[in-house]
Amino acid sequence: MAILLVVIASLPAQEAHLPDWDFDLLFSEPPLEPAREEATEELPGITVADLLRRRGFTLTMAYDFSAGIAPGFYEAPWFWDSMDDSRHYHLERFFIMRHSFTIDSQVSEAFRVSSRVFFEIPNFRFAFGEFFFDYNFYDTVFIRSGMFSANWGISQNYNFTNLLRYIPPEREARPAIPATPYNPGRPARPRETFNRTPLIFRADIPSGIGGLQLLALTRANVLGNIDATTITREDVGFGGRYNFTFRQTEFDMGMFYQESMPFRTFLSVSTSFRNTDWYSEGMLAFDEGTGPRGAVNFGFTRFLLNGNFIVNGELFYNATPEARFRHPGTPLLQDGYVTHFIEGLNVALNLFHQSPHIRGNPRLALQYRFALSENSGLLIPSFRIEPWQNIELLFAVPMALGSRGGYYYRHTMRIADTVATGERRPIPFSVMMLVSLRGSVTFRHDY
Repeated sequence: MAILLVVIASLPAQEAHLPDWDFDLLFSEPPLEPAREEATEELPGITVADLLRRRGFTLTMAYDFSAGIAPGFYEAPWFWDSMDDSRHYHLERFFIMRHSFTIDSQVSEAFRVSSRVFFEIPNFRFAFGEFFFDYNFYDTVFIRSGMFSANWGISQNYNFTNLLRYIPPEREARPAIPATPYNPGRPARPRETFNRTPLIFRADIPSGIGGLQLLALTRANVLGNIDATTITREDVGFGGRYNFTFRQTEFDMGMFYQESMPFRTFLSVSTSFRNTDWYSEGMLAFDEGTGPRGAVNFGFTRFLLNGNFIVNGELFYNATPEARFRHPGTPLLQDGYVTHFIEGLNVALNLFHQSPHIRGNPRLALQYRFALSENSGLLIPSFRIEPWQNIELLFAVPMALGSRGGYYYRHTMRIADTVATGERRPIPFSVMMLVSLRGSVTFRHDY
């Protein structure tokens, strides 16, 4: 069941030097309807299965030109009367030009390969997005292996049941990589701990509507020099998930373990009743040092006005504050980073409205987070419109509410501020304006 949320901010962090507000998530908006398989039209004498297994390839080229400004204040306006004269604002200017190239090849009925690369300016960067293959064993076992992203869980407010994003605690000294025959004179150096995209081997075994999924995952860096590709046993985690549906209720359960990490397991339950999606999840972590700990949530998503107005609410209680959670990063401001969940009771509320029959399809969104233990909240109203073809305008005002010493107020910043000034100062109030020009072209050839 797809839970449709307007998620603008990232999960909160427990460390002062980590960014909390994932501004770039403002730029990717979820669909208004649950995700569905695209229907494939049958042609005379050709079945759907024939089309899906036809040999060929698809090329997709996507382009993104974005620019904007985001003045941020070191104190919220309602505290200006008590701030020091030295405290004022930080003006952030940003732009990006990105081109991505994706090739998807159906080599045979059983074998498919997909890869994506992109480069971006400024600070020219060339990187891999995904590179994986699919193999179908007699429509019984479906294998996918390579570099790609995989996600578990339902909630997009507090995605704590996504066990594939938890990472081991930092170690003061990682094993050094010795010199190799390929580089005999290269000195040993510390291993680069995390890769942007994980390397995964996954097997799906369908059973009825759901099925079993088994996987092995590592975030060891396999994109560096050849002497950096050594993967040790402690770098690899193993997990499994089973999904099944009983009448109107869907169940999802799974587990994941990696050396030096607690063994984690989760259970998700979701159902639909009177045009409302309801969901609840629970996670337990077993660690010899601290004993069992866990987290639980309960949420709903209500669709109104033919799906043009969405209300989502969620309660989340967390008793695993030491857990480290890996974010993949965002395209405009920052690479992947690590956060924690705030301990105790948390509340989330999301409102979304669009007017598809009005020129430009204007959209209004409101996201709110509140941590009761910190008496601290995060509010992000935003407005988005497409006045001309392929052009989108965005206006947003992220702000921290509640106690001046509360968590969101003290730990919210943009990574660019740290890079530009060397300071690690929170920015609890910001205004963001962005213009984007985006588009893509696709070419398909079958044979």
